[in-house]
Amino acid sequence: MNWSFDFAPFFSWTTILLIAVPAAIIGAGLLLAGIRGAVVRIAALAALILALVNPVVLREERDPLKSVVAIVADRSQSQTIENREAETTEAVEALRTSLARFPEFEVRTVEARSGDTPNSDATTALFSAMSRALDDVPPSRVAGAIMVTDGQVHDIPQSAADLGFDAPIHGLVTGRADEFDRRVEIVSAPRFGLVDEPQTMTYRLFEDGPSPGGPVPVDVYLNGDLVSRETASVGEENRFTFELPRAGRNILEVRARLADNEITDVNNRSIAVVDGIRENLRVLLVSGEPHAGERTWRNLLKSDAAIDLVHFTILRPPEKQDGTPINELSLIAFPTRELFVEKIDDFDLIIFDRYQERGVLPSLYFDYIAQYVKNGGAMLVASGPEYAGPESIAYTPLQSVLPALPSGETEEAPFYPTLSDLGRKHPVTRDLPGSASSPPNWSPWFRYIDVGGTEGETVMNGPDGKPLLVLDRVGEGRIALLLSDQEWLWSRGFQGGGPHVPLFRRLAHWLMQEPELEEEALLAEARGSDLVVTRQTIGDAPGPATIITPSGEASSIDLTETEPGRWEGRLETDELGLFQVANDDLRALANVGPVNPREYREAVSTLDKLDPIAEETRGSVRRIADDGAVEVPRIVPVSARGGADGRDWIGLRTTDETILRGVDRTPLFGGFLGLAILLLALSATWYREGR
Repeated sequence: MNWSFDFAPFFSWTTILLIAVPAAIIGAGLLLAGIRGAVVRIAALAALILALVNPVVLREERDPLKSVVAIVADRSQSQTIENREAETTEAVEALRTSLARFPEFEVRTVEARSGDTPNSDATTALFSAMSRALDDVPPSRVAGAIMVTDGQVHDIPQSAADLGFDAPIHGLVTGRADEFDRRVEIVSAPRFGLVDEPQTMTYRLFEDGPSPGGPVPVDVYLNGDLVSRETASVGEENRFTFELPRAGRNILEVRARLADNEITDVNNRSIAVVDGIRENLRVLLVSGEPHAGERTWRNLLKSDAAIDLVHFTILRPPEKQDGTPINELSLIAFPTRELFVEKIDDFDLIIFDRYQERGVLPSLYFDYIAQYVKNGGAMLVASGPEYAGPESIAYTPLQSVLPALPSGETEEAPFYPTLSDLGRKHPVTRDLPGSASSPPNWSPWFRYIDVGGTEGETVMNGPDGKPLLVLDRVGEGRIALLLSDQEWLWSRGFQGGGPHVPLFRRLAHWLMQEPELEEEALLAEARGSDLVVTRQTIGDAPGPATIITPSGEASSIDLTETEPGRWEGRLETDELGLFQVANDDLRALANVGPVNPREYREAVSTLDKLDPIAEETRGSVRRIADDGAVEVPRIVPVSARGGADGRDWIGLRTTDETILRGVDRTPLFGGFLGLAILLLALSATWYREGR
């Protein structure tokens, strides 16, 4: 309770001043004139002025305000190492129990997790979490903050002035003082690289704590496959040369051997994401004769800037002699030996468009083409009536790689190309525009080349459900057989046309083994903070996917079919780093958050990072579990100017702030007291005048 003195005048101070000034002049005149009884008269005037001023006594009822303490629990991923998480939980509970004994403290507990701040690389942001907990507290009421952490804090302010309050910061550090950890960091790696061209990466090894010494075995993985075993020296830059096996995203991983006394292997690996870029794809298009569909293939391939097209058309077979000079039939002679012997491996795809065996290519060259396919090449046969005739290429050494042989029949009747059950799942034909309706929303074709039994995968059907587009793998290569020459009707817009561009572009990319068009594929990618797993299959339900998190924990998620042949699952996670996903015999890697997050670069617990800011705020940093048992220091309330650090205690500042609950006002000249004083003064004056 506080007492104070105040005035509550009945009139404005101006009016009272107009009364008081003449009264003071009169009083001064009485004193100067030496008139007897002047003091009594002056006292009467003073009593009258005091009555007008109305002095009052104020009695305030105030309650003291509590000081606010922030307990910040570090729940970042580095706290999952060894027993740190359990130590943190035990320490926070002990602090809350200890602070509950002090009614002058209000406790606010906040947990800081990895990636809580917009700056995704500052993954342990304890001071940001503390600011959120105290953002509605006046600086004078902040008692201080206690941070339970491993010491690896990434948003420490430059000075105590940046905190916004004057109170101690205490750090209670989990973990052991003798911890050892080895980590690997990729110093430089290309962001993009040409497929099958040498690329160089540089990495470096670091060791914190008591090191075993000596060189360290290092394994290098590319897209999950071991590509090299290295020996690296700690602290030195090590170089590694590799080649990208495919276009698109490639994950390069460097993994250092785990030491016996190492606290974790989570940062023993570092990754780089390299986007593979193909040089212009080389396609050889050989047309057996000029026909309506020839320009369709040419225009389609020429419209893709990533394709270098070499196109030859057989204008006249060798047996045809009409007297026209050869130099008037073509610009250059057909370089058969150069194309099919010397440089055949330079082509990514060979297309035979209504080609037939007329002696232009020797039989041995067809054998070279068959070997090219078996050794990893790609071939597309766009057949016409020639495929069913006696000069069909099916009767050459190519027979060993063809997925279907002709029956000798050709059907001349309209039919709608349709997707087979397998084709609705296959990435080449799935979701083709117009395929959902029956009949499909595209124009019919009018010629079909009949075949016998087929091998491989039939993704499109012709009349009466017969195979129209057949895909097959031969050795390490791939081949596609199109059993009609009517695809040009779609490109010309006949009866609305059809999806020739997406179909044949997908077909070409499948033949050249682009990863996104594999029938059996597993893809994992980060979408926000979630990990999304996509499974492509032309078989039955693939079952759940197994996920290994960056911290080494294994879990499984169910995959749900989102469309035919495509299954998807989602894992909500707050972990950052490299996730490993497996389903059947397929493997995939995905990185959530920044590549090589800062959270894992330094895993050894430390006092050094928090010590400067704690010292500047008169706080302290100490370990709480060096011998295995958690020991939390005593809490001691201290004044604003007192020390906040002792051998076995930590201090928290108390505030002098209060809140006003009520005010009692007692007028000094109010009621009978004021009336008695005035009457006494006037009576004394009258009495003095009567004498």
